[in-house]
Amino acid sequence: MSVSSPVRSVLAAVIACAAGALLFGPASATVASQSEPKPPRAASSDPSVLYRKGVQVRTGPGAPELPDEVSALSWLVADARTGDVLAAKEAHRKLPPASTIKTLFALTALPHLPGSVRHKVTEADLAGVGDGSSLVGVRAGYAYRAADLWRGVFLSSGNDAVHVLARMNGGWRHTARQMQAKARALGARDTRVVSPDGYDAPGQVSSAYDLAVFGRVGLKSPEFARYARTASAKFPLGGWSFDIYSTNRLLTGADGVARYPGLLGIKNGYTSKAGHTLVAAAERGGRRLVVTVMNPQAGGGFAVYEEARELLDWGFESASRVRPVGSLKQPAPQPGPGPQAAAKIDSGGSAWPAVGAGVGLVVIGVIVRAVRLRGRCGARVR
Repeated sequence: MSVSSPVRSVLAAVIACAAGALLFGPASATVASQSEPKPPRAASSDPSVLYRKGVQVRTGPGAPELPDEVSALSWLVADARTGDVLAAKEAHRKLPPASTIKTLFALTALPHLPGSVRHKVTEADLAGVGDGSSLVGVRAGYAYRAADLWRGVFLSSGNDAVHVLARMNGGWRHTARQMQAKARALGARDTRVVSPDGYDAPGQVSSAYDLAVFGRVGLKSPEFARYARTASAKFPLGGWSFDIYSTNRLLTGADGVARYPGLLGIKNGYTSKAGHTLVAAAERGGRRLVVTVMNPQAGGGFAVYEEARELLDWGFESASRVRPVGSLKQPAPQPGPGPQAAAKIDSGGSAWPAVGAGVGLVVIGVIVRAVRLRGRCGARVR
């Protein structure tokens, strides 16, 4: 098809104008935004801070001093609603968690084992319960609702109940693998699950950070939260039942440990290797805090409760007078390139053919618009 000289001049001017727009207009700004380095994140959200040795805290004017009495190898206090970590000591230090790992067990298995499910316990269900384990009193030959077994887990820290529930969930090893995957999905990367009940096992570790993540997420589940704050219950055995009580002294006020006002419970633990461990949460004045205390080095067997009390008091008194030193939230994934461009780049090809096609469509559109409006970019159709 022949094109007259005036039209050719219009086309040349329009193409030059379009090329300039493509080179220097919004498209170039998009490329620049992708290639330019992003500004550094605020120090308060820098996850590396929580990997540092010693105590990490950023106090502002009027903030109270952290309690001196906290002797735990590792601890953390955070706002359970926002996920802001208010203060911590070696939050990512890997330590044996004892029965606090049952929080992860509950997060993993509860969705598959609602309270109404019934199960008749067999000897095989109870096989492998470790010597010296804490028990709620599950007996082979009796049928139990899952809700009864979950209360046995949360209140009595019953390893027998964990074994039965794990068998109902697909087996011991299957449940351990599920727990490991759940921890990773929540961004809890310090945790290695070997024994779902928290019994001392080679290589089993968690951290104050990870346990706080489990506690915070657990509070969002109505079932988890209800079991975690239950102080006493009836446990069935055939045609009769007996009383069971939470071993979390901050919840029950047992053994001379005063109850903590507004406590939401969660989970305590102890083994000879882990020492005393605790994940606790409380609510006061519209604020909800979660704390983790791992293996206090002074004060006896109940020190874990008193150190948690001190940290909760400090967290509530601090209010907005401290700046966060980290977050319990899993970072959101960064958006990648579009599927077509990504496929070309991943396959070793180039995305520029697609860009060229797009440029051609833009040029054609500009030409048509220029002709219709009689004059763009200095060209005029005569």
